[in-house]
Amino acid sequence: MTGGGDTIAAIATAPGPSGLAVVRVSGPAAFDIAERLTGRAATPWEMSLRTVRKPDEGVVDQCVVLAFKAPRSYTGEDVVEFQCHGGSVTPRRVLEAAFAAGARLARRGEFTERALLNGKIDYDQAESILALVNAKTEKAADAALDGLSRRLRRESSSLYDVALDISTRLEHALDVSEDELPADFFDGISSLLCDLERGLDAGISRMREGRILRDGAMVVLAGPPNVGKSSLMNALLEENRAIVSATPGTTRDSIEEWLDIRGWPVRLVDTAGLRDTADEIEAEGVRRSESLIEKADVVLRLEEATDASCAATGERSSREIRVFTKSDLLPQRPHSRNDAVFASAVTGGGLEELKDAIAAELAALSSVGGDTEADRGERALSAFVDVREMARAALGEMSSGTAPDIVLLANKMRDMANRLGTLVGAEYSDDLLANLFSRFCVGK
Repeated sequence: MTGGGDTIAAIATAPGPSGLAVVRVSGPAAFDIAERLTGRAATPWEMSLRTVRKPDEGVVDQCVVLAFKAPRSYTGEDVVEFQCHGGSVTPRRVLEAAFAAGARLARRGEFTERALLNGKIDYDQAESILALVNAKTEKAADAALDGLSRRLRRESSSLYDVALDISTRLEHALDVSEDELPADFFDGISSLLCDLERGLDAGISRMREGRILRDGAMVVLAGPPNVGKSSLMNALLEENRAIVSATPGTTRDSIEEWLDIRGWPVRLVDTAGLRDTADEIEAEGVRRSESLIEKADVVLRLEEATDASCAATGERSSREIRVFTKSDLLPQRPHSRNDAVFASAVTGGGLEELKDAIAAELAALSSVGGDTEADRGERALSAFVDVREMARAALGEMSSGTAPDIVLLANKMRDMANRLGTLVGAEYSDDLLANLFSRFCVGK
């Protein structure tokens, strides 16, 4: 097992007033530290109430002590957890007592890092643990738990087997004359490539959905001043978060809040009204609004509802939803359409249709074709996208009407199998691990 011989300790629960807190100790000296702090040997798998004393000093707290013997623990090492009283003072005193007994402060994510290095979890499960800790909706938590079940590993392994099968067939074809190949040889290769492409498409869609659920989607309210952006934001949040005024240009900077929309974690952003202005501060707000619109996953384009807008129709742009506000001022509120949603922050009319439209747009985002810049930030997703594009290119060559070059095709399939193979039996660089675990809290 790995760990460098150090025994680490950290508070594993969130700071602040609470009924209890957990101080976690992991490493070869964990049981010795527990005995020094409590005066009694720690018994694996036994939970007991102990008085904790700082070495050579007085009583720190009464804690429930729970010990796990390696390798049957979260980290794969000896682990002792002290369940002490909550708050800011007591957990810190228990932690300081552990330091005095020989432990050092854990780095961010070091407990989970040791779990990975000791073979308790793999890299994708470590990412799923981070996603579960940060989940803001039930749907996001379910997706993270799905990752913990090693679904990605099983999916990657299945696709790797298909790629390996194709590669093996082509390698065999290199050793025989083309005249000896079955008449339907390339038809069989094409069929397997189609299966591989479909499996990659499904995996890419799930991973893109998982990324949105993990990181949240930025939904920006945009439009001219006084169109009702702040009022609509308050109505969606069901609280008065943004200042509402009849004076145009009230919002000078962006205001954002998290919101659960049909299970999707959404970062709802209210922006400054879009217009030409000589006011330097408002002009800066407009520039920031335009920048946020460029970065947004979904843009709500707000217009004030009028008789003319009710009659006008148009195509809905990708990642954009037209919202006609103040529909309560119309003689009769029109029903929302495919190209627009009619909403009222006063009566709440149209808000449920707007939430449905946002959820539908986010679902569509996860299944868009082609490569996206965001895909490159994820190891598995990037690999799936690369292999899918290679599979499509190979299928294109095979459907061109001329017999493909078996040598080139075999080389491509070898590359595809190797790319998927890195997900099945990956080796992790120091930089890759450092980037992942720096995003964890200290006690995890």
